[in-house]
Amino acid sequence: MPDSVAPETSLVLRLHGRRRGHAPTPWHRARELAREAGAEGTTPVEEVPLSAALGSTLGADLVSAVDVPVLDSAAMDGYAVCGEGPWTVLGRALAGHRGPVARLNAGEAVEIATGAIAPDGTTSVLPYERATLAPAGPGGAAPAAAAGDRGGAPGPGGAGLLSGATEPGEHLRLRGETTPAGTVVARAGSPVTPALLGLAAGLGRDALPVLRPRVRVLVTGDEVVREGVPRPGAVRDAIGPVLPGLVAWAGGACAPPELLADRREDLERALDEVSGTDLVAVCGSSSKGPADHLRAALTGLGARFVVDGVACRPGHPQALAVLPSGAVVVGLPGNPGAALVAALTLLVPALSGRAGRRDPAHTGQRARLIGETRPHASDVRLVPVRVSRDLAVELPSSGSADLRAAAVADAFAVVPPARTPGLVELVGTPR
Repeated sequence: MPDSVAPETSLVLRLHGRRRGHAPTPWHRARELAREAGAEGTTPVEEVPLSAALGSTLGADLVSAVDVPVLDSAAMDGYAVCGEGPWTVLGRALAGHRGPVARLNAGEAVEIATGAIAPDGTTSVLPYERATLAPAGPGGAAPAAAAGDRGGAPGPGGAGLLSGATEPGEHLRLRGETTPAGTVVARAGSPVTPALLGLAAGLGRDALPVLRPRVRVLVTGDEVVREGVPRPGAVRDAIGPVLPGLVAWAGGACAPPELLADRREDLERALDEVSGTDLVAVCGSSSKGPADHLRAALTGLGARFVVDGVACRPGHPQALAVLPSGAVVVGLPGNPGAALVAALTLLVPALSGRAGRRDPAHTGQRARLIGETRPHASDVRLVPVRVSRDLAVELPSSGSADLRAAAVADAFAVVPPARTPGLVELVGTPR
C-alpha cells in the first residue's frame, strides 16, 4: 500500500513471521547493534597524500613534529620594536625573506609584515595605526600609515625615528605559541575535513595515515535497469545512485553498484566473493517474498544474523549479518524511500563503527515537530522534515517508494509510537 504508515508486507508474510516467533529489533537498539557489528572488524590504515585524504578517517593521532610558529613572528603589519620608544627604524622584514638585522637592541625597530620572523630582542609589534614615523632628513614626523611607502619606512639599510604606544608582547606570536611540538592536534577517529587538511599542511605534513572502509553494493531484481526510461514492467535502479554519497559521508569508499538477477545462487556467489570488502549493501532482497533470497544465501554461507527486521516505518524488512570473513552485510528493502531509511539505520552506523568515527546521521539533534504527524501503532516512524531553528515540519510523501520528500528534506524526524508533544530526535542526511 502506498502509505508509509501502513504495513509494508502482506498479511500472509506477517503471519509467516509470527509462526517463526520472530520479533523485529527496536529501532534504537538496531542502530546500536549495527555500530557494534561494524566495530568488530578492522580496516587497514594507509598513508595517503593530503589530496586523497578528504572524507576519510584518521587512522592514528596527528601529532605536531614542529613548533608553530617555528620562530617568533609578527601577528600584524607594523614595526617590530625593542624596549621603549622612540625607536630607530633599521629596515624592513618581509615574510619568507631574511630581515635586515638578526637582533634588535633597545631603541631599535624594523618594519615588519604579518607572518615575518621577528628579530631576536623584539618585545612587541607596533601596528601601523598607532605608529608615527619621522623620516631621516628634513620634513618632520607623519603618521606611519599615512606616509608614502608602507608608512614611510625607509628601505633596507635606511633609518627613521619611530614613536607610538605598545605593550610588551603585543601582536607578537611566540615560537610554539599556537602549537608546541609534540602536541596531539587531532585524535584517531577524527573525520578528515578541509580544515584538518589545512592543519596537517601547516604542520609540514604531505600525507596522513587514514582508513576508509570499502563498501560493495549489490542491487537485486530481474526488473531493475541501470539507465534510460524503463520499459513496461521494469524499474530504474534508484537505490544504487543514493549509496555512494551516503557511504562517502560516513567515511567509506563505495564500489560501483552491481546488478544481480533474482537467483539465490547468483547472490550467494557474489556474497562469497567479498574478499577485501568491509561492508556489503544488498538492495531489494531483504523481505520474505518468493524472489527475496538474502536470508537463505546468508544462512548457506554460515553468516551470523545480528538484526532481522527493524520496528520502524518505512524500512521494516531490513537485516544485518556478519559473514565468516568478518564482512558486514546490510540488507536494504527494494523501495527507495525505505532503503534510504534502512541505510541510515544500519549501514551508516555499521560503517561508522568500522571506521571508529562519529556517526554523522545520529548526532543527538532534536527539534519540536509541529503539525499533525501520525504515529504508527507499534513502530517508530521516520518522516522527512524541513527544519528551521528548533522547529521541524513533515514533508508530504507518497509512501516507502517515494524519494521526493527525502530529496529536499533537512533530516528525518523520529516519531515514536504513542507520540506525545515535545522534542523529537532528528536523523541527519548528507547535504
